[in-house]
Amino acid sequence: MHVHFKRTGARRYAVIVTQAGSPPRALDPAPGYDDDIPHDLVHYLVEAELRLENGVYGRAARGGGTFILRAEHDGSPRERARLQRKQQKRERALGARDAQQSADMEHSERLAALCDVAWRRKHGQRRAPGLTPPAPLARDTAQIERVVARLDTISPLWRALPVGEALVFEWPKVVPAPADPPT
Repeated sequence: MHVHFKRTGARRYAVIVTQAGSPPRALDPAPGYDDDIPHDLVHYLVEAELRLENGVYGRAARGGGTFILRAEHDGSPRERARLQRKQQKRERALGARDAQQSADMEHSERLAALCDVAWRRKHGQRRAPGLTPPAPLARDTAQIERVVARLDTISPLWRALPVGEALVFEWPKVVPAPADPPT
């Protein structure tokens, strides 16, 4: 699976998931745009760096998740509805598995918030008003440090990315692919 973090406008981005044999799925626009590092890219790096296989992107790699079929690739409304039903069925099956999935998802959400705040503090930024990160646990320290180091390498690439271009990762790699595979 390839995950594309694409700048789509001045303060907009999309997350596009592509897999062989499946139509592209996307969040467009994706939430949490930031000039330095968008929210979903922080999430991706947390899950990939820490090998959380049952978070947002691990579920997407198994065909689940909340990514929506891209309209320009969907074909007829009937075909789109069929594919969405199939995706919903797959998501229900993934959700019915074991407690590890919800534990990874919770861990991903919590660490994404903690890593985002830690990285911003390191660079002299303040957290967004109204957002209170969870309290870090003692076991989080090493994981936060690993992800913050990864954010330090990826943020300059995102900042330099022109509108219309994308950083593309092959799940679960933490370094972008050298070329942009077609979306």
